Order: sequence, then C-alpha cells, then structure tokens
Amino acid sequence: MAIAVGQEAPDFTLVNEDNEKVTLSELRGTPVVLVFYPFAFSGICTDELCSVRDDYSSWEEKGAKVFSISRDSRFVQKVFKEKEGLTQTMLADTKGETAEKYGVWNAAAAAAERATFVIDRDGKIVYAIHNEIPNARDHSEVEQHIS
Repeated sequence: MAIAVGQEAPDFTLVNEDNEKVTLSELRGTPVVLVFYPFAFSGICTDELCSVRDDYSSWEEKGAKVFSISRDSRFVQKVFKEKEGLTQTMLADTKGETAEKYGVWNAAAAAAERATFVIDRDGKIVYAIHNEIPNARDHSEVEQHIS
C-alpha cells in the first residue's frame, strides 16, 4: 500500500545521474516532487518523463525540486536523461528500497510502479498518484499542490 497523503515522507539517500548523493531530509523548506517509474527507455516511461519536461516545467518554476526515480543504475539514468533532454534530476534506486518505503515497489516486476508524490516544505505528503505499471499517470493536478 502506497504512503498516504498527510503522512511524513520517508527519508532516503540515493545517488543522482552524476553520482552525487541526494537526501530528502536535507531538502526541508523546499517543495519536492518524486516521480517513480519502472524502467528507463521503455515506451510509457519515456512518454511520461518527456511530458514532465515539456508540460510541467511550472513545477520547478514554483520552486519544487523534481526527481525521477527508478531501479536503473545512475549510468543508465544519465544516458536516458541526455538522450531525452530531461531536466529533472534522475535518482537510482537500484535495490528498490526507496520505492518499497513509499509502498510502490512491485516485487514480481522488480520495479517501481508509476507513482508521483508531492511533498511540502515540512516533509509531508500533500498529493499522490499511484498507478500500476501498465497505466500512465495524469500529472495535470500536481502543480496545484506545490506551494
């Protein structure tokens, strides 16, 4: 079961595409959007992350830090980001531990399900979308929850 709106966002430390550590708790005071996705370079994932790049740049304009998270290595994340011209930071959750903390790890597929969480400046989940792997998300309501 995915973590619910109103709960404190579970802390994590992951490496980004440039092998820099990112710790969620160090971002307190800043809104954060986490976009979990199953696999880099797959059809729906590519469409969704390119949509975040093309249609939702306003998230960052409102001050949010945006992170896309999958089980792919930082090396794959870096190539995926460069190939698709993605602007969000890519985080490598290679063992699925962070996806598991958020209740979106699909053990049978060995991948995160499609989930997006908006975390407020105080570290609370204020909005969540959670879809099974084959079902794309609609991110149109995310922005109104970033403050």
